[in-house]
Amino acid sequence: MSKAGSLACVGIGMTLGSHLTPLARDFIDKADVVFTGLSDGIIELWIAGMNRDVRSLQSYYREGKSRMQTYREMVEAMLTEVRAGKRVCAAFYGHPGVFAWPTHKAIEIARSEGFAAHMEPGVSAADCMYADLGFDPGKYGCQHYEASQFMFNRRRVDTAAYLILWQVGLSGDQSLARFSTGSAYRQVLVDVLSRDYPLEHEVILYQAATLPTFQPTIIHLPLSQLPTAAADMHFTMVIPPAQALQPDREIRDRLSALDRELGLGTAT
Repeated sequence: MSKAGSLACVGIGMTLGSHLTPLARDFIDKADVVFTGLSDGIIELWIAGMNRDVRSLQSYYREGKSRMQTYREMVEAMLTEVRAGKRVCAAFYGHPGVFAWPTHKAIEIARSEGFAAHMEPGVSAADCMYADLGFDPGKYGCQHYEASQFMFNRRRVDTAAYLILWQVGLSGDQSLARFSTGSAYRQVLVDVLSRDYPLEHEVILYQAATLPTFQPTIIHLPLSQLPTAAADMHFTMVIPPAQALQPDREIRDRLSALDRELGLGTAT
């Protein structure tokens, strides 16, 4: 049997007012305490109008302070209220489980201690990106990596698919204590990518709109110009396919043989 306290981590989407689902709104309305991890002060004020006890988590961030320490403090702040028997809602921008370590950890600990804990999905930056840039991730395939993680580890990149690198403005940060890195770090990222992509290959820097009056930021540029581009931690880099899909004839022949055995035709 669950204890009295509970935790619901909800996503409010990317654009103010446009993406909040009725169920996420209900969790916010009925909570005893609402913690917010949001991208804009205006959005914080909007959420503050939905509940009498709304507490921003942004104050835990500080330049030079490890983000992992910040995240642990956020988790502890939320769980302190859960352990006090309160209905706690954590409202994060976008999807609460995408690039949001504190929500996953808080839910894990809450459940291990016998409390009810739930994650309610939201519209993520990736969802907005597909719509704003007009591409279907299922057409050629789509690879997603955090930019620094991509740099720190050798990856087998499929250049016939889309490659999405998140938080490109933080490329190469090993400290977890910075809000941005500079052009020299992005040059290292370019050097890594140039193993698989020509320097003249066009990439896209993207940032979703957070307010209804804003437009998404979409910047097309050759890969070689990434180091000099203005890109903070909220920017995502989209690298379109650099080559055509390479058919696997052997596998296709095997599948065609199976189709013939079953009397099936080939789609046209």
